[in-house]
Amino acid sequence: MRKGTALVVGATGITGGNLASYLVASGWSVYGLSRHATEQGGVIPVAVDLLDSQATQQALTGLPITHVFYCTWVRRDNEQANIEANSAMMRNLFAALDSERLQHASLVTGTKQYLGSFEAYGSGRIETPFRESEPRVPGDNFYYALEDVLFEAAQRDGFSWNVHRPHTVIGYARGNAMNMGTTLAVYASICKATDQPFVFPGSQTQWNALTDMTDALVLARQMEWAATTPGAANQAFNTVNGDVFRWRRMWREIGEYFGLEVADCPETPQPLDSRMADAK
Repeated sequence: MRKGTALVVGATGITGGNLASYLVASGWSVYGLSRHATEQGGVIPVAVDLLDSQATQQALTGLPITHVFYCTWVRRDNEQANIEANSAMMRNLFAALDSERLQHASLVTGTKQYLGSFEAYGSGRIETPFRESEPRVPGDNFYYALEDVLFEAAQRDGFSWNVHRPHTVIGYARGNAMNMGTTLAVYASICKATDQPFVFPGSQTQWNALTDMTDALVLARQMEWAATTPGAANQAFNTVNGDVFRWRRMWREIGEYFGLEVADCPETPQPLDSRMADAK
């Protein structure tokens, strides 16, 4: 017996791709929506650009979706443009779905909920550990706009919701440049092949601060649990693995794994794009 019919929006990304595979294995019927849908075991592809309201209507009309898992976003030149584009995508989605069938919608955002938008990241007072009850940071933020669209649709159409706020997500995803795990593995491999020291590309603050990660499958399991547990409805959840570390230790462990010389963190950050500019 199927648990439900899920629509994973952003099904080719780290979060959405791992979630779609997990839901299939867990007994769901799964549609995977992306702009360029690809074959994925057991996932029914839906190719559409959510910014195109007419195409979205045509692609989703008649699909028996009971649960939406929204795991996508688009980047624009400034935060106001981010708000306009991302809000339009979600509005077009809910306008196209059968509201009588839809039972639940989950939205994935992240730490910009607490740290501010791209343009104001980390500029305000930051209280750790992050708590879901923290008030919104002043200023424009497309995460807040997406939440507002979700809340409005849920109230109008009568479905429940969750918001999930992972930190840096690590997981398998082909062709996805946002996967820090893959990026660091490639960087380490290049350092090994070119006999370069394994230099940390961030700041002294990042080097010394506590940080954490979110495994994509941990996030997938929590999203399914929250979407199917009545007591979890209409709540936001931070989603992390639970372990914390400092890069000054983790970096050396990564370096040792690859058999690399590990340099101390430089006083002036050396971003990967500049360090790798001459890599052959």
